[in-house]
Amino acid sequence: MLSEKGQKNEQTPFRFEKNYLGIIKQPLFKYLLILLGLPVHMVTWLIYQLKYKPSSYGHLLQKEKKAVQQSPVYDQWIDRYEDQYKSKMHYFNKSIDEQEMRREARKLADIQAEEMAKARLSEENIKDAAYLPFFGERLRNPAFVKVSFIPGILMYLFLWGYSRPMLRYILERLVMTIFVIISVAIFVFTILYFSPSDPAANILGEAATMEQRQEFNHQYGLDQPYLVQLADAVKGIITFDLGFSYTGNENIAASIANKFPITLIIAVCSLLMAVVVAIPIGIISAAKRNSIWDYSFMFIALIGLSIPNFWQGLVFILNFSIKWHLLPATYSPNDWLSIIMPVMVLGTGLTASIARMTRSSILEVINEDYIVTAKAKGLKPRKILIQHALRNAMIPIITVIGLQFGGMLGGAAVTEKVFNISGLGSFIVDKQFVPDTPSILAGVVYIAITISLVNLVVDIIYALLNPRIRSQMKSS
Repeated sequence: MLSEKGQKNEQTPFRFEKNYLGIIKQPLFKYLLILLGLPVHMVTWLIYQLKYKPSSYGHLLQKEKKAVQQSPVYDQWIDRYEDQYKSKMHYFNKSIDEQEMRREARKLADIQAEEMAKARLSEENIKDAAYLPFFGERLRNPAFVKVSFIPGILMYLFLWGYSRPMLRYILERLVMTIFVIISVAIFVFTILYFSPSDPAANILGEAATMEQRQEFNHQYGLDQPYLVQLADAVKGIITFDLGFSYTGNENIAASIANKFPITLIIAVCSLLMAVVVAIPIGIISAAKRNSIWDYSFMFIALIGLSIPNFWQGLVFILNFSIKWHLLPATYSPNDWLSIIMPVMVLGTGLTASIARMTRSSILEVINEDYIVTAKAKGLKPRKILIQHALRNAMIPIITVIGLQFGGMLGGAAVTEKVFNISGLGSFIVDKQFVPDTPSILAGVVYIAITISLVNLVVDIIYALLNPRIRSQMKSS
């Protein structure tokens, strides 16, 4: 018997090979794996070309095929296919073309002869090794793994992570996120490119000469073809080189770095406020269904969903700032009180949505068999609601939280404008009127990145809460 150390050495390359063979069946991950292990693949491919590819498999296949063609069974195939051809022509009342009949019969017989030749070679363990399966066989060799580990460390980390269901789950969504972000960039740029607005005329003014406009377009590459501008924009996003805005010649990356944190802080604070307030309200409404508490809470939630953000913000400023002098009317980075009203305004709709979803989700599971069993065991109602009902009702609640949070990051522009907050939402709105294509594109793409990461976190929470998702991850 092998020792534990020997078994480990045998299992590790085999695990790499097993994961590798599973990955190469997926086109997207196959090319990603080749890219991550490019140095190793280049050397292995060269060895494959020089030593293994010019093998005698093709010669052996032709030789075996010729042997089949010279056997009596080949003549039987031809006779059978000719009879089939005659039957077909007779059925359709068509004349028989002897040359076409022999050509068709020989073609079909050759196909069957090649299949038989491949089967015979396979029985003798002679196979046509393409490069990808060839590389998979190399992963069986512990010496190959050790020698290639350093130059191919990214590839091996990818293979190792692929064997972990949760890491694979996260990796697949990260790869999809990359394509979503690139698609968003292409879509937004295309809309801005074909919009009728002229940035040069808007920025330089109507009094600018044609030469000045042409110089402006040349400076920012606006005189280039669509595909060239699109390639430059996507390249800038991937390399984080976002360039400079048309107005003020400001560095876009620095502007986003300065403006995005306050948008994120307001969104996170609004989310925390909504979760802390809404979930208890939803639980109480579900526990006291059709009571005065239920009707009151849901009526208030309906009002919260119906109030426009800008109107609520103006009402808050009128009362809390101008009338009662309790809170600042505009945001100031040095005054933490100035963030209270924006958080309340932005979180009102989210609080109402979460409360209503919590109530409906708990009511859906409250009559399930496991709840009835928990009641029969004599568990306290509070424990049943929190540990059993709420836990099983969390997935739709988390879905609403994720969607609304992503919407707050992209749709906080109105709230930011009302409270004079220099955040990313107001930044995009201001640049839209130019239109400042690089700034708008960068702002939208980085909001898309944030929303994609939020959705990734939501998917991970799904897997942690739902055993069926974890089971599917392990079996996939």
